Amino acid sequence: MTIARENLSKVPAVTLGFWVIKILATTLGETGGDTVSMTMNLGYLVGTAIFATALAVLALTQIRARRFHPFLYWATIIASTTAGTTLADFATRSLGIGYTGGALLLLACVLASLGAWRAVVGRIDADDIHTPRAEAFYWVTITFSQTLGTALGDWTADTGGLGYMGAALVFAALLAIVAALYFKTRLDRLILFWAAFILTRPLGAAVGDFLDKPLDHGGLALSRPLATAVLGAAIVLLILVLPQRAGGHASRQDA
Repeated sequence: MTIARENLSKVPAVTLGFWVIKILATTLGETGGDTVSMTMNLGYLVGTAIFATALAVLALTQIRARRFHPFLYWATIIASTTAGTTLADFATRSLGIGYTGGALLLLACVLASLGAWRAVVGRIDADDIHTPRAEAFYWVTITFSQTLGTALGDWTADTGGLGYMGAALVFAALLAIVAALYFKTRLDRLILFWAAFILTRPLGAAVGDFLDKPLDHGGLALSRPLATAVLGAAIVLLILVLPQRAGGHASRQDA
């Protein structure tokens, strides 16, 4: 039976494989963003312009696509997380609003985006994205959440004084709590999804910083371009190996 285009979800089903690739993508976002802004010495503003342009092109292509394409979707996720890295660094460092101010501002942006999504579309979903309007809100919210996650990771590692691995352990523990709430309680799945989505970003940010920051800053001083290439190869391999299917269809979820 042919399913109408408007009933096809354009994003992947939320599975364990989804979260594994998402964490790798957020780690790549940190090393990739740092490669452009620091290793290539282009700065946060230029880096943000480069990645925001790539994000706009990929998101528009994703929205215009007729069905779910795994590589296109994950390329858009990577673009959003690299743009989030440089944008958060530009806001908190170049503009001088600090990690706390940046995190609060970005949290307000995430909540505002979700509120607007609910008001305009009528409902919010995590894997049932089948209209251009819903998908536009989806990518705006994701970009804000990726940027928020970067600020949270930096705030925990630096201002919180936990260091990169300490911050990674904190966010890994918080993700484990969210997973336990998902399996053991009846809390709203949408809230748990976005909580997990946001928390994967600072986890990736902390791990990425641990890999590429200098030894005297608590990192391993690994090559940023090399770390980015290895993470990219791992993501491609997992996309090929792990099942990639579109999320739920509106016709089934509304039944």
